[in-house]
Amino acid sequence: MPPAIRLLLTATLGALVVLASTSCQSSKLTYLEPPTQFESPEELFYSLNLEQDFIRRGTAGRWKFRPMQPRYITLHSTQNYAHGADAHRHALALKRGALKGHNSLGYMTWHFTVDDYHTVQHLPTSERGEHADFEGPGNRYSIGIEMCEHAGHDRAKTVDRSARLAAALMHAYDIPLRNVVPHHHWPRAYYKQPHKNCPHFLLDNGKPGATWRDYRKRVKAYYTQIKDKKLAAPVFPLSPGRVTRIDRDNHGPRG
Repeated sequence: MPPAIRLLLTATLGALVVLASTSCQSSKLTYLEPPTQFESPEELFYSLNLEQDFIRRGTAGRWKFRPMQPRYITLHSTQNYAHGADAHRHALALKRGALKGHNSLGYMTWHFTVDDYHTVQHLPTSERGEHADFEGPGNRYSIGIEMCEHAGHDRAKTVDRSARLAAALMHAYDIPLRNVVPHHHWPRAYYKQPHKNCPHFLLDNGKPGATWRDYRKRVKAYYTQIKDKKLAAPVFPLSPGRVTRIDRDNHGPRG
């Protein structure tokens, strides 16, 4: 066989092997139950068990006000495996300024943390966080959602809750599904590996693949249930003494 033909066959076979391995890649989300059915946006919002526990204005990661008009939703995993490192514990760390960052604020900040029981909001969705790519569009235009993964938590519930939150935010801010992205989507300057393997349990071999596609299908399933339904009111009571607003009225410098 002539060398040129041998090389061509080798390259073709290699490409077929790569294609086959990619097409056979399966989602890691088989442990999830089918999406819950909701009758209204209010019912979906209520299911988030959402609490506002903002970093106080003028302190820690909110010492400087930086407005934002959200265009994206960015999903993260905390990679904090310590016992009890749930959404409330992360809220406390953010308020205390315990999470330092090599960025223009000097602190890490994001908008929501989700665990298997709660969703806690740390920043108004009208303010920029520091969770993705320093001065890049991931920070300047995206709502950051961190998913907990501490010892003993129920990952299935956390992942499903984050999908419901993403769908609710899509509805509130007219964000398209294509703009629901993993942290991996945003390259980080000055890093040897600019695309972070995050959220690692929603990626395949450190990149978006079958698992991420499956996750976005879940987000879409929740969004489809509510996309053509208007909100009955901007404020949703969650339990006595607590109310939450994540709709457009939250689009102001209050907090």
